[in-house]
Amino acid sequence: MTQQNAEDRPGIAAAIVVHEGRVLMVRRRVSEGQLSWQFPAGEVELGEAREDAAVRETQEETGLDVVALKLLGERVHPKTGRLMSYTACEVVGGTAHVADTEELDELAWVAHGEIPRYVPYGLFEPVQEYLDGALNS
Repeated sequence: MTQQNAEDRPGIAAAIVVHEGRVLMVRRRVSEGQLSWQFPAGEVELGEAREDAAVRETQEETGLDVVALKLLGERVHPKTGRLMSYTACEVVGGTAHVADTEELDELAWVAHGEIPRYVPYGLFEPVQEYLDGALNS
């Protein structure tokens, strides 16, 4: 993929939602290659901040109300070639469930030690560092 193509496509905003010692992960109905389980995420809309997109996508996909705490980092995803941003979020209301049944198959609250079973190829380093601190406190 050329740099031009990456810039033409909207970025993807992912929400890293930690609650009661676990992180929220979702399984898409259609996996993207090896990506089966991932964080709630979706395309950033024109004029939308990455953090706002992460909050919106979490609400649309899981029914959970969250607020953005901080942007953890950005990268071009090695498996999809898409520009990804990762935002740490905190739950402020609602109960997580599969709200977008067209996109999602299942969701899970994953403990720190279980993450490698869900994401065997490893996490983006700033996300892993954040979860190491947030899930071990």
